[in-house]
Amino acid sequence: MADTTAGGKGRRREREEPAVGETAPAVEAEGAGAAEPTGPAAATRWLSSEEREAWLANSAIMISLPAALDARMQRETRLTFFEYMVLSVLSEEPARTLQMSDLAARTSASLSRLSHVVGRLEKRGLLARARIPGPGRRTNTTLTEAGFEEVVAAAPGHVAAVREYLMDELEPHELSTLRRIGAAVDAAIKRGKLDPASGTSGPGSS
Repeated sequence: MADTTAGGKGRRREREEPAVGETAPAVEAEGAGAAEPTGPAAATRWLSSEEREAWLANSAIMISLPAALDARMQRETRLTFFEYMVLSVLSEEPARTLQMSDLAARTSASLSRLSHVVGRLEKRGLLARARIPGPGRRTNTTLTEAGFEEVVAAAPGHVAAVREYLMDELEPHELSTLRRIGAAVDAAIKRGKLDPASGTSGPGSS
């Protein structure tokens, strides 16, 4: 941002805008001292430089890795990455069947997103849905034989991508750390979903 100095000579001085991110924004002192931050900013636990670097590196995993897996999956198969995950989870279950709410939890998806994808896969003959008798709106989703063949055909390419983009870049001792981090983040997210103040109570009852 450029300011014009007094005196009418049109001279300009450059002032850097404070960066807005996860670290505490710098406060430019005017005169003898700087005003203390107030409101939510005062209570914010800003990230340290080391924490911010770790967060940005992890953000690359969260954003870039799913996109890379999805692009590769669609090049090599007729599935998206999420569609593959849905079929894969069902393929490992007894009778290749799960209740929709359990399938949503296993794939870390909302029921609305899962329902949309399951409906699309059902039209292709890869899945079948059936209402569960009794009270409530409960639905089972079953992997069909065609769906099983689809996921079996796609699995080698998916595993190759996971190894290329992630596993082969890690040292053996780092796997336990990666597993611990994943479990800790998953648990924190689930706690947030169950928090009454968040206005949510879980993936639903379908």
